[in-house]
Amino acid sequence: MSGAIGIRPAGPGDAAVLLGLIRALAEYERMLDEVVADEQDIARALAGEAPAVRALIAEAAGKPVGFALYFFNFSTFLGRQGLYLEDLFVLPERRGERIGRRLMEALAREARAMGAQRMDWAVLEWNEPAIGFYRRLGAAPLADWRGWRLEGPALDRLAGEGD
Repeated sequence: MSGAIGIRPAGPGDAAVLLGLIRALAEYERMLDEVVADEQDIARALAGEAPAVRALIAEAAGKPVGFALYFFNFSTFLGRQGLYLEDLFVLPERRGERIGRRLMEALAREARAMGAQRMDWAVLEWNEPAIGFYRRLGAAPLADWRGWRLEGPALDRLAGEGD
């Protein structure tokens, strides 16, 4: 099922489309019950001169088939921006059409246009198809680094808001 694939930047008006794709991603990752974002959250994050996040939407015949959601971070060691890819997703029935690659190419161009020296992201350990895809692009896992998270009651306590 090939055809012309368009990649375009998302704006606040695309919140419903993005939320649908986010839910599809969460279902694939077996985390659908963790999606609490709503359209207003997504629209607000994409709005303004300095949006909290940016996104690209891949479309075929005017229908969304994938997305990439990202933001810029900063490397203190490099003294430069980096691009952090929060999520990349292509509908399962559209995989194998190079849509993911096209999204990653667009992200690489965006990174370079912003002066970024690198792109980073996380991958679930069990997601072998994604790991293989990223390896084929020339990416490599980070050695000696492990992701950490502070949330919920622990975040509240640290902020002085908990018991």
